[in-house]
Amino acid sequence: MKPTPRRALSIAALVALPLVLLAPPASAVPVTVNYACQATALGTTYPATLTQPLDVSAPASVAAGGALSVVIDPQAASIPATVGTYTLKRVQNLTFKVPIPANSTYVSSSLSGGSGVGATTLSVTGGVATLTAAGPVNSGSTFELPTITLNLTANAPGTIETSLYGTSFSDPGLTATGVVRVLFVDVNVPAACYPSPNPAITTTIVT
Repeated sequence: MKPTPRRALSIAALVALPLVLLAPPASAVPVTVNYACQATALGTTYPATLTQPLDVSAPASVAAGGALSVVIDPQAASIPATVGTYTLKRVQNLTFKVPIPANSTYVSSSLSGGSGVGATTLSVTGGVATLTAAGPVNSGSTFELPTITLNLTANAPGTIETSLYGTSFSDPGLTATGVVRVLFVDVNVPAACYPSPNPAITTTIVT
């Protein structure tokens, strides 16, 4: 499995806040995050690494109390043909998580774009935004997860840093279920990944 997690500020935020509080629009910057991954098939664990390219944007600075948008745009990826020694048929039930950055207050969020991943939803619970894509994504095909836009309010002077979610295989930030063919039977193969290392992918100075 190789899933690979730039829009304007929200209109509502632009109308609701005085102009002096608004952060200027930001240009998208390409970044790459490395994930440590683990898939389990028929009692055997297969370690792997995954490189996830993203285009990300956030304003360079914003006044305390001002509105800002953080945009995370996962780039296109393809599904491999095998997991270990097994033939991979498809991947389904993908999740990609992004924490709401510290020193900010969540206002709203949205998805846009994406292709080849079936129905998608975005939920925010416990300070974490979770993108879910039902799939299926067939082996050998190319797909792209939707772009995530997080609309936030800056809190105190300092910084707002965005990173991806996940600290271990038991606390992953990227998951999926592969379906492999074993003899004449389809077997589900759960996979879990977390960013390692997990650097900040955007930084905004709050004045």
